Amino acid sequence: MAPYGAAVWAIEIGSDSLKALRLGAAGQGVVVLGFANIVYGKILAGSGVSATERDELIALGLRRLLRENSIAKDRVIVSVPSQTSFARFVNLPPVEEKKIPQVVRLEAGMQIPFDMSEVQWDWQLMSEPGVGQARVGIFAIKSEVVAKELEYFGNEDVPVSTVQMVPMALYNYLEYDRPDLVNKEKEAAAVLNIGTEATDLVVCGKSTVWQRCIPMGGNSFTRAIADAFKLNFEKAEKLKRTAAMSKYARQVFQAMRPVFTDFASEVQRSLGFFSSSQPDCKVTGVIALGGGTRLRGLLKYLGQTLQLPIEKPDAFKRLVVGDGVSAAQFGQSVVEFAVVYGLGLQGLGQARIDSNLLPRAVASSMALASKAKYFTFAAAALLLTVALGIGRTVYDSAKYEAQRDVRQRIANVIRDAEDAERKLSAEESREDSSKQVISTAYKPLEYREVIPEVVETVLSVLPNKQNNPSQAALYDAFDRGDVAAVRQIPRTDRKQVFVTAMTVDYSGDLTMTSLGGRPVGGGARATGMEAAVEADRDGMAPEMHIQGMSLSMGQPSDAGAAEAAVPERCGFVVTLMGYTPYRNIGELMDPVGVHDDPNRWGVVTRLQILGALADANSPYLNAVADPNSPYLNALADPNSPFELFGKTQIEHFELQTGQVGVGEPMPAGVGMRKSPADGQIPAGEDVLIDPMTKEVISKVVLKDEMGREKLDNRGRKVYEVNDHWFVLKFKLRWREAPGVDTAQVSE
Repeated sequence: MAPYGAAVWAIEIGSDSLKALRLGAAGQGVVVLGFANIVYGKILAGSGVSATERDELIALGLRRLLRENSIAKDRVIVSVPSQTSFARFVNLPPVEEKKIPQVVRLEAGMQIPFDMSEVQWDWQLMSEPGVGQARVGIFAIKSEVVAKELEYFGNEDVPVSTVQMVPMALYNYLEYDRPDLVNKEKEAAAVLNIGTEATDLVVCGKSTVWQRCIPMGGNSFTRAIADAFKLNFEKAEKLKRTAAMSKYARQVFQAMRPVFTDFASEVQRSLGFFSSSQPDCKVTGVIALGGGTRLRGLLKYLGQTLQLPIEKPDAFKRLVVGDGVSAAQFGQSVVEFAVVYGLGLQGLGQARIDSNLLPRAVASSMALASKAKYFTFAAAALLLTVALGIGRTVYDSAKYEAQRDVRQRIANVIRDAEDAERKLSAEESREDSSKQVISTAYKPLEYREVIPEVVETVLSVLPNKQNNPSQAALYDAFDRGDVAAVRQIPRTDRKQVFVTAMTVDYSGDLTMTSLGGRPVGGGARATGMEAAVEADRDGMAPEMHIQGMSLSMGQPSDAGAAEAAVPERCGFVVTLMGYTPYRNIGELMDPVGVHDDPNRWGVVTRLQILGALADANSPYLNAVADPNSPYLNALADPNSPFELFGKTQIEHFELQTGQVGVGEPMPAGVGMRKSPADGQIPAGEDVLIDPMTKEVISKVVLKDEMGREKLDNRGRKVYEVNDHWFVLKFKLRWREAPGVDTAQVSE
């Protein structure tokens, strides 16, 4: 606890203003001694604002704060935004209390997805010491981000004592100011801090802290207005802020409606993910903060979507406004001061989370500066000691130099003896090393049939005669190359999947491997849409051609991750890319509620059914337990050695889909590009066609009877959508995997 009368300045560098709050300790409470909300000349995240101009606007805001307030004698604590930081709360294995720091360091190395030498990190014990399983929070941020934040204050000679993440500051605010919402066993409250460029969602419970940064904020609504009315960013921002009083209010809110919907959906999806990951904790309400809450109608719409009470505080419950501070002016900025409130509580020792991401070198220099007078006396004593020692050193150095030849002869003898010993050891160990080389060379041959079996299993779950017997004629016609027979079936009715690329990577521990096929924190390899973006080209590979096949079963790229494999978590990370003509790609790939109807199973459904007969708890077992079951053929392989891993967890499963279109981001290899100059299509825009049937598979602009392009009521082109692309990333657990060491299995 800070001593009585101590004060701290909490500062947040926001996108539209610099917010500062001076708090003091008054007994067991906290009092406001000063505040500032300095609005910049421009929004930092607005269009046209360069990095240099942004730095200058922040510098002007800090100079104004220093000019209008004296902060030289107070400690300063600052925040860093959540989109540049990392936080993870984990339960440690049972260990002695004194060993917790050592275990946390090992855990941090596995959890933090960056090189530890490039980050500033800290940790916080969240549970009571010595009571049950220890729960800790691990926090990290890139060193360059902290350095940039501190540079603003360093340029103005303002020493910073603490650096904290925005989500943890919001948690400290709610835990102190509204303990009635936080200290319940199976209930939690969510803080929604709607900023200019992003929104922080923090779920706060008695033993739970969960955060997510939603990349949407006030600027998302501004851009929607700018696009709808063809305005520049500054004019669109002004129109947004005066929309309620504008004669174009209806049109303005109509332009923002899609953003309202997307924003509410993102919040709802995030809360849903929290609820699924922690089913024993229920979110009972939302505290809305930030400048974005001033947007008319947003909180009402959000409450209707979430079906949760939304509270926008008009005052802080436990914060007293001190003498000389305008309570009315402070009340106008309450929704924007929650972050600095939480920072100030930490500076005064009133916060539950007190982690500090300040670089250790800076913290050490500040500690040394506070003890400067003690070092002065110590330096004088040391200087005297050094002076006495120098004389002795000169004398001993002269004696030492006189024995140089003797020392050189001794060194030569020792070196010759060491060389002889190394040669002897090398000869003795040659036999074992040779055996090891032979063993390693033969090791991959033990598993050479596994990768083809994985590929065969993946391809077997795609639509075919066995999986979709109602369209057997289609698949036979396709195999024969009978274009006329294929085209007799409307393209949108064809349950076909064309694979353009596939990658298969081995993992000794699926829980520690990302969907990119590399260990978590080990420099993930680009896959999916990052590695397969559509580019202009004249011709593409034929349908059903698998290109770019990456099949590996070897040591991970991060040498530090080459540890003994965990048999129950061994398996393969698979990325499957391609497209389909079927009208409903969701129904074809991952339908819901079809357990008892094999005729409606999709690609992902069949992946889930792998090994159903080997699992007594499989929900699909009843459909195939009878050897005479008509649905047995619909099962890819009921006794498969593989099974889908982590379908309900976003770190283990991902399905991306989209519309096929020229110039659109999508997997490479989708169709053949043709232009009117080729003479095979009518005059108009370039299209992608089916290499076999020559049908158009990309979306095309609809035209009226006069040949003019159709536009919607916003002046945008109206398209006819044809095929859809997909990128499916998933993990297959290898149930029969031996406990091999991945470091011994070469590629």
